[in-house]
Amino acid sequence: MTVEMFVGILVAGVYALLSALHVYWALGGSAGSTAVLPRVGERPAFQPSLLATVLVALALAAASALVLCRVGIARWPLADWMLRPCMYALGAVFALRAIGDFRLVGFFKRVRGTRFARLDSWFFAPLCAALASGVLWLA
Repeated sequence: MTVEMFVGILVAGVYALLSALHVYWALGGSAGSTAVLPRVGERPAFQPSLLATVLVALALAAASALVLCRVGIARWPLADWMLRPCMYALGAVFALRAIGDFRLVGFFKRVRGTRFARLDSWFFAPLCAALASGVLWLA
């Protein structure tokens, strides 16, 4: 197995796990759901709808499939020249999430004292940066 194949399987696997977690939440599961939403004071900054949760799950599943296409495990259904720009776009989305909105999420957030903020600083933002790095390296 090549390094490229290993990184691709690892990155695609993480995207697939994140997709499955969003499906779980869409189906009514609640484990972990209070820790993954940014908070302002004691209240969540927003409450994602069922549709938004399903769309995120689908986008993460598509990201997993895209990476698998890039490393040759799955077939790319579109013109081959479109694969690389899609990989760059995916990497950019996760790099931007890691950087954040300069308020509630990302490495440069201002709100810091909440459980979400700690998890974001130590897990969520670094995970997004790692996924972005993996995707951009594969691109």
